[in-house]
Amino acid sequence: MLSYFDNAATSFPKPQCVVEAMVSYQENCGASPGRGAYAEATDATNVLDKCRSELCELIHAPLDTHCIFTLNCTDALNLAINGIASHFQDEEVHIVTTAMDHNSVLRPLHALQKTGVTHTVVQACKETGLVNPSDIAEAITPCTKLVAIAHGSNVTGTVQNVAEIGRTCQDIPLLVDAAQTIGHTPIDMQAMNIAMLAFPGHKGLLGPLGTGGLIIRSGIEHILEPHRFGGTGSASEFPVQPSELPDKYESGSHNMIGIYGLAASLQWIKEQGVLTLHKHEMNLCSAFIEGIRRVSGVNIVGPQTIENRCGVFSLRFEEQPHIVAKRLEDISGIKSRAGLHCAPFAHQTMGSDTLGGTVRVSFGPFHTLEDVQYIVEAIKKCALPQLAVT
Repeated sequence: MLSYFDNAATSFPKPQCVVEAMVSYQENCGASPGRGAYAEATDATNVLDKCRSELCELIHAPLDTHCIFTLNCTDALNLAINGIASHFQDEEVHIVTTAMDHNSVLRPLHALQKTGVTHTVVQACKETGLVNPSDIAEAITPCTKLVAIAHGSNVTGTVQNVAEIGRTCQDIPLLVDAAQTIGHTPIDMQAMNIAMLAFPGHKGLLGPLGTGGLIIRSGIEHILEPHRFGGTGSASEFPVQPSELPDKYESGSHNMIGIYGLAASLQWIKEQGVLTLHKHEMNLCSAFIEGIRRVSGVNIVGPQTIENRCGVFSLRFEEQPHIVAKRLEDISGIKSRAGLHCAPFAHQTMGSDTLGGTVRVSFGPFHTLEDVQYIVEAIKKCALPQLAVT
């Protein structure tokens, strides 16, 4: 029985091929791409390039060179937000985001206020967490240089209508935080008019921590300034940062042990198929929603059906969330996450901020319907703690 239900934070377990690939790199390669012409360095370069290609194929992005590896998804979002703001520093800069976004977007925007950059937080439906694309359109001004949205909420699992929002943005770059969707929710970067997509390698992509990146469409590199400078293994004769992609944004050595693992997990996802993984996730969600409806003392915060959602659930109990989460672990070994989940505005929207947040449970591809039944029974005991001692 799988008792880990915190895949919104990081996925566990990983496919066995991920572990094997990381061990193989450390034991048989150990080299850094672009830092030598010997066989191991060439092998590392080939894996790095293959990983870019697989990521772009996954989301229908046209150019492999426009896949930029970063420290993680937060780092990618910072590159996108600060890079756009920096390019337009001599102009009035306004950025649009939503109340369902993560602190990885909200905090950079607040920090930029010191430089005169303004932003608008578009509100979401208090029942579903959905943002109306027309509200985003109304928030756009002549000075708007970027729209940033979370595809899937890490609090409620709400999945926004990115395609419609993309049409609303028209020529304004749309930055999508795909932390909770990539790998198990179909994404088409071109059809959805996504200018930049930030992703973590360690969540739905099932790779290791410390991996992630930003995929940008052609032309964005002309208005996106780098925020790190240094060695790239290329154009070493010049003291200035290269302008070629991806080197323009990839200073320093890559996390190759992580990228070897990520390349393996992408191959695993490709073999399973995103549509198959998505269908499995929706089956788990449907069973969980139906199960929780029969439990007294607990409510799902956010979408009440599988429409417009992913496998992330916030639960409201009659007690403080941290107390319930601890009880879940003590009684049934369930690993969940209690609190505000680095998304304070999302909790304010749903009315759960005054309660100290919610208990969040999130599913992964290795969960089964039996695991869903197990956690529903565990929640039943914790929502009605007297049952656990009788």
